[in-house]
Amino acid sequence: MENTAKQVVSGWKRLSSLLVQGGRPEPTPPEGAFVNGPVTRGSTVLFPSLDAMREQGLRSHDHELIYGAMGSPVQHELEKLIAQIEGGTHTQVVSSGLAACTLPLLTFLSAGDHLLLPDSVYGPTRRFAGTMLARMGIETTYYAPLADEETIVGLMRENTRVVFAESPGSHTFEVQDVPMLARVAHERNALLMLDNTWGIGIFQPFRHGVDVSIQALTKYPAGHSDVIAGAITVADGALWKDLRDAAIQIGQLAGPDECWLTLRGLRTMAVRLERQSASALQVAQWLRGRPEVARVLHPAFEECPGHEFWVRDFDGASSLFGVELRADLSVAAMRDMIDALALFGIGASWGGYESLVLPTTGGVRRSLPDAMPEGPSFRLHIGLEDPNDLIADLEGGLEVLRASLAG
Repeated sequence: MENTAKQVVSGWKRLSSLLVQGGRPEPTPPEGAFVNGPVTRGSTVLFPSLDAMREQGLRSHDHELIYGAMGSPVQHELEKLIAQIEGGTHTQVVSSGLAACTLPLLTFLSAGDHLLLPDSVYGPTRRFAGTMLARMGIETTYYAPLADEETIVGLMRENTRVVFAESPGSHTFEVQDVPMLARVAHERNALLMLDNTWGIGIFQPFRHGVDVSIQALTKYPAGHSDVIAGAITVADGALWKDLRDAAIQIGQLAGPDECWLTLRGLRTMAVRLERQSASALQVAQWLRGRPEVARVLHPAFEECPGHEFWVRDFDGASSLFGVELRADLSVAAMRDMIDALALFGIGASWGGYESLVLPTTGGVRRSLPDAMPEGPSFRLHIGLEDPNDLIADLEGGLEVLRASLAG
């Protein structure tokens, strides 16, 4: 367990210098400058001449500006820093994490194409595939997140253009074999997209063959539960041109205030997550020993599906994990337990400084019958509170659960 604990927190330390120094304004001029760059709000950009406007327009794919709908200077600084964190060539910041999932699908899929989605995918991404993509004539097949190579090959078609992954999976935390998925996709001229929100900074997507990496900047980068934004990072310039064109045509960007707040949040992300990941491991280990708990779905634990891929591919772990109670316990008792918690807010998001709990029983939709938890389940996000206080809060909640069953 000592080696696991070291791996859980090791990745965050190496990020610190990049997060503090990256995405900063140009070198300080002689008259001095603030540490944080300014927020530039605006729509209309004025030019000294038509030639100057034309030259600026020719450079639009390099994030130059001819109109505010192409972004702002602070957005472009944020994009440079996210690209560095993810290890890609270019990043497009968009209005939300969901927009970061949907824009690349709209960019790289056309009518008549086929999409492979993991059955564990984020619910709104599933809904988008089943509604808007379906209306556009794009067919989706769901695959088991831990399907082997032979199974994935068998699901690929001549018209499969995108294989989508999410690792770990929403709610059930399967860690996927991303290098295998990349190999299968590329051998058949398809792209591999990855929702890498859980693994920001500790899973380097492009080293493992990913073509498009997706981030909900709402979560760990902004870090204070007051920003909605997303980011899409690509592996090469050809993908970037298509993605940037689509973003401009659809009008996808984030506001300058959201970008500035996210940049500010990123400055402390490494130190926040070093603390939060260690606290999450402590809480998860305590829950693992409770008699009411059947499984703790933390990628660092052997019982978490795909744990071997986490050991192989990740440099650390984040602070979000799942808990499955014993099958003989009732959903009603679990709900009483959750309502009794004082330090855990009941909320659908994660990645902020505060601890959250969310029941997942009844809220997880699957197309395939396997891998669903047998007992009542919930998800925990561990914030910056003292982990011993969080454990005491959970202990009190479990006492309520037992009392509810006895009553």
